Amino acid sequence: MSVLDALWEDRDVRFDVSSQQMKTRPGEVLIDCLDSIEDTKGNNGDRGRLLVTNLRIIWHSLALPRVNLSIGYNCILSITTRTANSKLRGQTEALYILTKCNSTRFEFIFTNLVPGSPRLFTSVIAVHRAYETSKMYRDFKLRSALIQNKQLRLLPQEHVYDKVNGVWNLSSDQGNLGTFFITNVRIVWHANMNESFNVSIPYLQIRSIKIRDSKFGLALVIESSQQSGGYVLGFKIDPVEKLQESVKEINSLHKVYSASPIFGVDYEMEEKPQPLEALTVEQIQDDVEIDSDDHTDAFVFTDLLHVKYVK
Repeated sequence: MSVLDALWEDRDVRFDVSSQQMKTRPGEVLIDCLDSIEDTKGNNGDRGRLLVTNLRIIWHSLALPRVNLSIGYNCILSITTRTANSKLRGQTEALYILTKCNSTRFEFIFTNLVPGSPRLFTSVIAVHRAYETSKMYRDFKLRSALIQNKQLRLLPQEHVYDKVNGVWNLSSDQGNLGTFFITNVRIVWHANMNESFNVSIPYLQIRSIKIRDSKFGLALVIESSQQSGGYVLGFKIDPVEKLQESVKEINSLHKVYSASPIFGVDYEMEEKPQPLEALTVEQIQDDVEIDSDDHTDAFVFTDLLHVKYVK
């Protein structure tokens, strides 16, 4: 199972989640905490707390903590500021968030009950922007601007662990000779003759990494998550010892990543908030879960791999 299969925090809008679901998952970091925020549309007149993490926004009522919201950044369509009518503050500027989850649209309106504080707007907008500009950490990408002067264009928190030359991509009858970059967040392959013919596979999107028999002989086979399209990518690495070493290294890095994912959302507040565990409240019940139906659009490799699956 890929890390993504268990990840819902940034890809769902959920109401009245359990205390366990309010806690941070591995790789999720609390960025800001605002204690006087009203859910003006859904719970007007109810003072609450807003938590901003690198994956989602969480709001819960201070009087009745089981009344809460979890809004994943991947569901957000737009964020704007407009005037709203708050029972606690009257006519005031508020944050409007329009989302879409599982073909259903939801609008949320949040009002900061602290007069003159722009922090609600700056925190949410800035962190969401950081999420939107770091998709390479999380999304399967084909034919992107990945290579410059024969070298991988590194992401801010990325480190190359190995570069493997002479790797054949088995996407056609003759194959394409290229190069592998194995990093702490993804695997990247590009064709030597055409650097724009490439693929970036984040560990987040990898379902399985195996050696299987193909019509080209033993091959490294990477299966991506269903959310990324369920691709099956085959790569030929010679000799077999080198293939086995590469698979061992990729599996090891994937295991390390799964234990502590790097989502790439890099934003820090000047004042550090308390740990989220200290802010969550027990006694929440009656989960309402909305299954994500997100789909990553991408160009498709033609005839990706003809694999003879061996039991």
